Amino acid sequence: MDLALIDESKPGLSEEHLTLVKNVLDYAGKALGLPDNTEMSVTFVNNDEIQRYNREYRGLDKPTDVISFAIEDEADDFPLLMDEEMAEEIPKNIGDLIVSVDKIGEQAEYLEHSWERELGFLVVHGFLHLNGYDHMKSEADEKEMFDLQRQILDDYGLTR
Repeated sequence: MDLALIDESKPGLSEEHLTLVKNVLDYAGKALGLPDNTEMSVTFVNNDEIQRYNREYRGLDKPTDVISFAIEDEADDFPLLMDEEMAEEIPKNIGDLIVSVDKIGEQAEYLEHSWERELGFLVVHGFLHLNGYDHMKSEADEKEMFDLQRQILDDYGLTR
């Protein structure tokens, strides 16, 4: 996976935590069968900044843990004509995640699991949203998304 990691949080994430994010998202991408050249970004911020995003894009004036900005593949009025081999070489950008490092700490403490487990949970949760999963549509969709999320994290080794 071609992953851009942007750390705008204070005091900032460790190299070990950034490596964990890269590795767990690579693992999740393989679990979903995504091409190796799939692109996405993850930006880490503090609560005040994610609250600004939440207010601006979701109309909710409070901090949240993760926000997903999916890039939808809509039918194009002017599609590029190319053969299958050429189409496979063009990277697919699935979108961007914004993650609050403050919420990672708050929720890890509340849920009594490790900071790393919560970090992995939030990036995988957002990643699944970028790939069309939505736990808010129906109970069946919620079960499908949460089961897949748990399976990815458990198989990767980030158990509760």
